[in-house]
Amino acid sequence: MAEITVAESAGFCFGVDRAVKLCYQALEQHPHVATLGPIIHNQNVVDDLTRRGARIVDSIADLQPDECVVIRSHGVSAAVYDQLEQAGNPYVDATCPFVAKIHRIVEEHTRAGDFILIAGDANHPEVAAIVGHCKGNCFVFESEEALNNFFQKNLVNSRKRLAIVAQTTYNILVWEKCLEALPKDNPNIMVYDTICHATQVRQSDADKLSRKSDLMIIVGGRHSSNTVKLYHVCNRNCRSYHIENSDELYTLDLGNAEKIGITAGASTPAHIIKEVQQTMTEIMDNNAVEEDINFAEALDQSFKKIHTGEKVKGTVCSVNDSEAIVDVGTKHTGYVPRSELTDDASKKPSDVVAVGDVLDLIVTKINDQEGIVTLSKKKVDEMKGF
Repeated sequence: MAEITVAESAGFCFGVDRAVKLCYQALEQHPHVATLGPIIHNQNVVDDLTRRGARIVDSIADLQPDECVVIRSHGVSAAVYDQLEQAGNPYVDATCPFVAKIHRIVEEHTRAGDFILIAGDANHPEVAAIVGHCKGNCFVFESEEALNNFFQKNLVNSRKRLAIVAQTTYNILVWEKCLEALPKDNPNIMVYDTICHATQVRQSDADKLSRKSDLMIIVGGRHSSNTVKLYHVCNRNCRSYHIENSDELYTLDLGNAEKIGITAGASTPAHIIKEVQQTMTEIMDNNAVEEDINFAEALDQSFKKIHTGEKVKGTVCSVNDSEAIVDVGTKHTGYVPRSELTDDASKKPSDVVAVGDVLDLIVTKINDQEGIVTLSKKKVDEMKGF
């Protein structure tokens, strides 16, 4: 009997879940609703929203008078917001908070005269939106080679300040290679690790699962960037298939696979993952999956309460020049600012903590709407010293 395992972090991320819920709410509150492009890269969800009355438009000019438009999780350029103000249509901004954070970073650096480097797919709507907040003062690169070429041809001897960000769904392994390719010890280069924590966890889980599987099934939309990246991550380790729904399983060669793994992109609803799991079980003549995922229980756990002033443990997921990003065991993404890591202004976050460290932290601020919690290591250290 084949052993079928579903990756723990498969499926909807915070930003996508938020965008879909906001779209359904808009349908309840407004007589006419449109989305600026497909709300997410999942045809099943898009089809359901269309049946309920949400039509898809390509530009602000396509809107009908008083039609409420929903800005999808990928975000839009600054020019689109100006067009919305001029048109006068009501709108719901469902831009993922982590994407919106990148917009703020590039806007601030552009105003300061800095040049922006963006790791990502130039044709992806999220990257197009980021470019639209840079006022043209930017360069998009997809790989380590493209980044090397940029430095060789453009700014090797320049003292111009650079800020580097990444598409939230950028391949983590490629990002690490790009960081290694940067000129060393250059104070004019500022790196922001903007890959979504959920993306990091999802890719890491998929990598681990595919290393111990004979076959991987990756579920998600054909045009979903993060799903395609999951496929590439898994395909390096074992035979892998990218499908959109359970019906496609019947067209695949599932032979010679004793251990089968299933993962899914950030735009894939839990019920589709469940259908794939159940169909796979039927195809493999299993009566039950050995490790059945209780999605409701997992969801409850991910939304467990956290309070300001509470002492928590956080595992460091990544470190950049301005902060440490930690996993505190909830749906929130935890941030420990540089000022809350140490009193020593000469030290960078990487001088204080490293990826994998487990820290005692105090919750200083919670933003449930954006799924963010701000924490302090310094306060715990002060308490211990006292």
